Amino acid sequence: MSAVAERRTMRSTRRRPSWRHLPAAPVSLAIGAVAWELVGRLAGVSFFPPLSTVLARLADMISGGLIVPSLADSLVNLVLGFAISLGAGLAVGVAMGRYRKVEAALGVYVYALLTAPSLVFAPIFFSLLGEGRGAIVAVVVMYAMFVIIINTASAIQSVPASLIEMARSYGAGERQVLLRVMLPAAAPMIMAGVRLGVGRAVTGMINGEMFIAVVGLGRIVTQAGGRFDGASVLAVLVVIIAVALGAVALVQAVDRRITRWVPKTSRGDR
Repeated sequence: MSAVAERRTMRSTRRRPSWRHLPAAPVSLAIGAVAWELVGRLAGVSFFPPLSTVLARLADMISGGLIVPSLADSLVNLVLGFAISLGAGLAVGVAMGRYRKVEAALGVYVYALLTAPSLVFAPIFFSLLGEGRGAIVAVVVMYAMFVIIINTASAIQSVPASLIEMARSYGAGERQVLLRVMLPAAAPMIMAGVRLGVGRAVTGMINGEMFIAVVGLGRIVTQAGGRFDGASVLAVLVVIIAVALGAVALVQAVDRRITRWVPKTSRGDR
């Protein structure tokens, strides 16, 4: 009888729904949406309308042909700026992490530019590159590149010396050590820097469009802000957040493919 009762208890436990099985991200977004709607309705202020009002305004802007062309311009700026940031960031970061002389020569500049407010360079880029895509892309690079450099250099320096010595003992040259040992071992930490960089790149894209050329999504935000149109500003903000989440999700997909060899316990999966 005890065995039968135990089996019944196990079956009832399996049938019982558990909040642990709910996907965390959709639940969090749903809670945030409900909170936004309630706060917007209870506050009753024009600069923070309810989410339903913002989504209705977003639908009007999309149907009116305002969002899609601006979004396309912004995505071009983002892709160009982030591609330059990624290529230069990885190259400089690997060099700084592998060679002490390179770190000594470039480290002071990298850390100084990382901590400096990136937007202060916007007038410089405007005067050098003019009012166009080049200046906006340069702002995106200033926002994203240095955090990629720092994370890549730290990742290379954190590779255990025993791995390098083992590769040397098997006759590996400098190129083989770098490409087949150090980069794979440092890949998880490098990709963490890339995720940070893509988020900063989205911020640089919007700031560059608002303060240099007034194009893309930044143009809509600037114009709506000048009219004190809070619903339109927040509608564009929803689009910007969607772009940022999509970019981070793409980087995470690449990260999972590159670091498939990393055990799940090392990733902190539960």
